[in-house]
Amino acid sequence: MTKIGTPFKKNATKAMLLGSGELGREVAIELKRLGVEVIAVDRYADAPAMQIADRSHVMSMLDAKKLRAVVEAERPDIIIPEVEAIATSELLKLEAEGYRVIPTAKAVNFTMDREGIRTLAAEKLGMKTSPYAFASDKEEFLRCVEKIGMPCVVKPVMSSSGHGQSVIRKPEDIGRAWEYSQSGGRAGSGKVIVEGFVDFDYEITLLTVRHSGGTSFCAPIGHEQIDGDYRRSWQPQPMSSAALDSAKNYAKLITDALGGYGIFGVEMFVKGDEVLFSEVSPRPHDTGMVTMISQNLSQFALHARAILGVPIAEIEQYSPAASRAVVVEGNGEVIEYSNIDKVLARPGTDMRIFGKPCVEGHRRMAVLLARAGSIDEANEKTAEMLRDLEVKVM
Repeated sequence: MTKIGTPFKKNATKAMLLGSGELGREVAIELKRLGVEVIAVDRYADAPAMQIADRSHVMSMLDAKKLRAVVEAERPDIIIPEVEAIATSELLKLEAEGYRVIPTAKAVNFTMDREGIRTLAAEKLGMKTSPYAFASDKEEFLRCVEKIGMPCVVKPVMSSSGHGQSVIRKPEDIGRAWEYSQSGGRAGSGKVIVEGFVDFDYEITLLTVRHSGGTSFCAPIGHEQIDGDYRRSWQPQPMSSAALDSAKNYAKLITDALGGYGIFGVEMFVKGDEVLFSEVSPRPHDTGMVTMISQNLSQFALHARAILGVPIAEIEQYSPAASRAVVVEGNGEVIEYSNIDKVLARPGTDMRIFGKPCVEGHRRMAVLLARAGSIDEANEKTAEMLRDLEVKVM
């Protein structure tokens, strides 16, 4: 039986978000709707989820002592990691002491580290993947590039949203790729993965929900990335029944191995009927923001329900839909969004402004959402919305 207490009372159900960006913000909203007391933690003040949460803390979540201190001070019922840059070894200790980590500390530990999850998927579960190798230093990195061949992709084993990721197409790219991988990763310098290119027709994210009633799947999501960072997504991605069955089998295989309740973003490459595993995130996925307009329950609502022990009775897709990231360039702490009336004048549209407090260089600041009779129409709607939107950084 799922029970939820009263916020700020002795029986309050308290959830702590480790990471308070735009995805954490939506999770906080869904938890608040269900009467949960929310504490948001991130490395900078006024992060998006902090604007929704009941309390917040600013700290480096890679600092194990500070992480433990904030957990022991707040005594949350649920700890929800939302980013990669976390002292996962401390989460394992906290879980052993009785704290509940979503989906599990083991799952977070594996998936925050590309080496751990790739080893689990390819070598222990026998899933098909792209060719890969790991390097701890530059000398080993050069050997890996030679082994895998060009073109290849270089990623820090701990990073997200394309941070530290680049493509090596010719020998002149090698040194730059190594330097960027060491400066751009969320956890600083360290080990990298070198992946060979694979011939594929498209990529998908299959949002997979482990809950008290079993495992459920959202319709597959297609997406486009630039430099490893999500730019737009659409749902449902057309694919054969055989490929979809294979994708669901892979998604259930990897999520069963990780365990726990919550939503997982399982990324895969598809070529005809063949599916290759790429990555898995044990939390809502940026490409899954399209579900805020495409489904009866968004990925954030599904995550909140699963975390709280509520079975998922039904996931209903309304129609083809699309999302498009609003990436803003500039430097400043005052951001102004204009022409919203024109942007949202079209039927079947919506948007989310994340409320991030500043821009330094370029930053994802909002997302545009649209439903239509086809994926192409939905994508065109979001493209028109982006053209109409005006963002000023001051």
